[in-house]
Amino acid sequence: MKKFLLASAATLAATGAFADAHSPVKLGVVLGFTGPLESLAPAMAAGAEMAMAEVTESGLLLDGVTVEPVRADSTCIDAAAATSATERLITGDGVAGIVGADCSGVTGAMLSNVAVPNGVVMISPSATSPGLSTAEDNGLFFRTAPSDARQGVIMTEILMDKGIESVALTYTNNDYGKGLADAFQTAFEEAGGEVTISAAHEDGKADYSAEVGALAAAGGDRLVVAGYVDQGGSGIVRSAIDSGAFDTFHFPDGMISAALTDNFGSGIDGSTGQNPGTDSPGAQLYQEMASAADYDGTSPFSAEAYDAAALIMLAMAKAGSSDPAEYKDAVMDVANAPGEEILPGELGKALQILADGGEIDYVGASAVELIGPGESAGNYREVSFAEGELVVEGYR
Repeated sequence: MKKFLLASAATLAATGAFADAHSPVKLGVVLGFTGPLESLAPAMAAGAEMAMAEVTESGLLLDGVTVEPVRADSTCIDAAAATSATERLITGDGVAGIVGADCSGVTGAMLSNVAVPNGVVMISPSATSPGLSTAEDNGLFFRTAPSDARQGVIMTEILMDKGIESVALTYTNNDYGKGLADAFQTAFEEAGGEVTISAAHEDGKADYSAEVGALAAAGGDRLVVAGYVDQGGSGIVRSAIDSGAFDTFHFPDGMISAALTDNFGSGIDGSTGQNPGTDSPGAQLYQEMASAADYDGTSPFSAEAYDAAALIMLAMAKAGSSDPAEYKDAVMDVANAPGEEILPGELGKALQILADGGEIDYVGASAVELIGPGESAGNYREVSFAEGELVVEGYR
C-alpha cells in the first residue's frame, strides 16, 4: 500500500496537480466528527474553513486559485479508520495539505502511515501528546496546539495556586491520556504535590463505579480527569458525583467543552481546568469573526484550526507552490518573526505582502509562535466553574 501511495504522490507532483492554477487547491479537514470529541469538531472545522474562504475571496493565492475544504472523519480513536480516510483524501481527492487530525493517537497513525509516505503536510490544531514532538515526520508535521509537556506544568501551577497539593489522577488509556498523565505527574511531584493514584480508564463503558471506587480509596483533595468530554471522562465524573466520591475536579483540555456544563451544571462547581487559549488581540478578532459566521470562536481548538489552515496557505504563497515538498520548508518562516504581524481577517494582506517579496510574522488567532519541531510555544486559558457555568479566570 505504501508503494502505491508513494507512486500516486509522485504522479501528482510530476503532472503539476499540486500547483495547477486552473484547478482548486484542496485541503483536508480531518477531525473527529464522530467519537469522544465530536462536540468540538464543528467549531474547529468552521475555523479552518473560514480561513480557506478568506483566502479564496482575496484571489491572491498562487495567481488566484480557489481553496476547497474536503472533510474526513478521524473518529479521534480509531487509527485504522483515520488512516483509511486520509488515504482517500490524498489518492482520491488530491489534497495538498491536511488540517488535522485532532486526537494524538490517530494523528500519529495518519502521519506515519499516510502523510510521510506521500509527502503531504499535516498541521494539527489539537494533537498534544509529547510523543509527537519526536515523531519521524520528514519536516511535514506541525501543530498549532502546545505539547502536553507544557500543559502538565500549567496544570501544576493552577492547582498549587489553589492550594491543592494532593490529587487522584485518571486518564483515558491512549497516547493522549498517558502522555498528559505522565507529564502532569512529573511536574506536580517536582513541585511538592502528591499523586495518590494514577489509573487508566477505558472509553465506551456504561459503568465506571469500579474505577471511581479505586480513585476514592486512594484519596486526594481533587480528582484530575485527563479524558474526553464526550466519552469516558464524563462517565468518570458522573460516577464520582453520583457516589459522592469527589465533589471537585480538575479538567485538562480534552474535557473543556460546552458539553461539560451541559452534562453536569452546578455539580462541578468549584472545579478548575485549562485549555490552550489566549487573550491576544487576534483571539478577540477571531471570536468576533466567528460570531458573525454564527459559530462559537471560543470553543476549544477552533482558533488553532483557523491558524493551521492559514499557515498551510501562507506557506504555499511564500514558496510559490502548493506542492508540499516545496512549501513545507516555508511554514516556520511565515509563522515566526521577522516580518509584519498578521492577525485573523488579514490573510489577503499577508498574501499581498508575500507576493511583493516581503516578510510576514503570522500571529493569528492563537498567538502563533512555532518552536523546536514545529509546535506551538503554548498559551493556556485558565477556567473555573461556578453556578453551573464556565468562568474564565485568566491566561497563562
